[in-house]
Amino acid sequence: MAATRIKICCIASVEEAWTAIDHGASAVGLVSEMPSGPGVIPEPLIAEIAAALPPAVGSFLLTSRQDAAAIIAQQRRCRVNSVQICDRLQSGTFQDLRDALPGISIVQVVHVRDERSLGEALRVAPHVDGILLDSGSAALPTKELGGTGRTHDWALSREIRDRAGVPVFLAGGLNSENVADAIRQVRPFGVDVCSSVRTDGRLDPVKLAAFFEAVEGVLF
Repeated sequence: MAATRIKICCIASVEEAWTAIDHGASAVGLVSEMPSGPGVIPEPLIAEIAAALPPAVGSFLLTSRQDAAAIIAQQRRCRVNSVQICDRLQSGTFQDLRDALPGISIVQVVHVRDERSLGEALRVAPHVDGILLDSGSAALPTKELGGTGRTHDWALSREIRDRAGVPVFLAGGLNSENVADAIRQVRPFGVDVCSSVRTDGRLDPVKLAAFFEAVEGVLF
């Protein structure tokens, strides 16, 4: 099995991005306006960070937009190479995104709550480049679209991973203590982490190193 990719989310500066990359991150998450959750930074800073990254590193724009045209405009402002849709599209289609943004990876977040999440994942999988499984809820009065620090049902995540046919990232409450078990259970393409590698909101090199060591220690 190929090495599990690691995406470090909630990056707040070029310096943080390079700290993550130097530890071995293959992608970083850049959070635009959200209804709740950590890590939001302004679009000009997202563009600055994305421009400073090596081409091989994924620059993921986390967007709460539900309109394809708005997502297209946002990507063109931020110039990232990947778009992570944290809510459901309500206007426009994935094909609209692909037509307007050739070469840009489209990743859909699915918040794993029950069997309906499996159906949602299987419906979107043919239209996207990857799925990210998280532990939020778009049904709450104030939507939780990520950064909850909660785990979810990894058995359900494994079923999605086995049936989706596209790369799957696992997120939600991962840390250096549980990530190895999560990888063994789910076998994801990649894992995504935000809060557990930070101290007082800032990327902590010690916690980051422990997380990478735990991921890299998983053998199959």
